[in-house]
Amino acid sequence: MSRQCEPGIKDERFAIIDQILARNGKSESMLIQNLEQIQHELGYLPEDIQSYLAEAMAMPLSKIYGVVTFYSLFTTEKIGKYKISVCLGTACYVKGSGEIMAEFERQLGIKTGQTTEDGRFTLEACRCLGACGLAPVLTVNGKVFGRLSTDDVAGIIAQFH
Repeated sequence: MSRQCEPGIKDERFAIIDQILARNGKSESMLIQNLEQIQHELGYLPEDIQSYLAEAMAMPLSKIYGVVTFYSLFTTEKIGKYKISVCLGTACYVKGSGEIMAEFERQLGIKTGQTTEDGRFTLEACRCLGACGLAPVLTVNGKVFGRLSTDDVAGIIAQFH
């Protein structure tokens, strides 16, 4: 590529993208697969990565950004090692998930949508995990925790430290 890379970590990230593109190809039909594999390798899809991919695949950055922001499986923010998803759907909310979310924010020292300084936890809200019978419910990297109260928050955090 003609693009100038900064030394260090960016060179490595761009090299990973180049390897994925060499394996999958650069056609528009491969965009989602390429994005999935890049996110799997890098953990997220920040703006500089999207820009590099747009240039490498010879397509407008707006197209890549549109796909990344449309599909919920993609993220533009770095995610912690453990992603805590607290359900704020109706059944969970009525049974106290809002208070549980507030307790996670308090104990982790972050707001919903943020990642802890050490990169260990990302806290996010979701609308339904499909486990209404266990309300209130949350997941940590897909592991389901149900019938929760604010008293359970410290124990859940401790399981992942």
